[in-house]
Amino acid sequence: MIVFEKRSKLVGNKKEEKRATDFGPTTLKQDTARLVIKLVVIALVIGAVFTWIFGIFRYADLGMKPGMKDGDLLIVYRVDKGYAAGDVTVFDYHGQTLAGRIVAVAGDTVDITSEGLLVNGARQQEDGVVGQTDRYEGGPAFPLVVAEGQIFVLGDNRGQSTDSRIIGCLNARDTFGKVIGLIRRRNI
Repeated sequence: MIVFEKRSKLVGNKKEEKRATDFGPTTLKQDTARLVIKLVVIALVIGAVFTWIFGIFRYADLGMKPGMKDGDLLIVYRVDKGYAAGDVTVFDYHGQTLAGRIVAVAGDTVDITSEGLLVNGARQQEDGVVGQTDRYEGGPAFPLVVAEGQIFVLGDNRGQSTDSRIIGCLNARDTFGKVIGLIRRRNI
């Protein structure tokens, strides 16, 4: 009999310990409220991440075709704007969201001649570029030196692109960020 009483006391103590850490029975209304709060917090965190750290832009231009097509979604990293030649950036020009490949950064000398694009006196071998790199009338005077904090961008589809040949150098801080991914929305 004594052994039985000791066991029941141990079992009783375990039950009491469990009750002390348990929140007790919950109702469906409480469970639903907790779930809604969790979902709201998750949505706020995702919203904050895609507002300040990353961005998503719908591409609707011909300037980067064939690499980017109308309807593609561009994922942009907003935090680091320390660009290098070859990076692709997204920027605004007269209310239109455009993308362009960076061909020169601060301190580089850019010239467009009959030979093509020259950066720091060297002709650029560019893969994936469609069309010839020509100057536009009314654009900046060449050769030009890219100022500190600025970048020189060109589209891959040179004949259809609104880029630095028209608008001049861009301030790096005025861009939306560096393209780190592309989601193809259409099979065009």
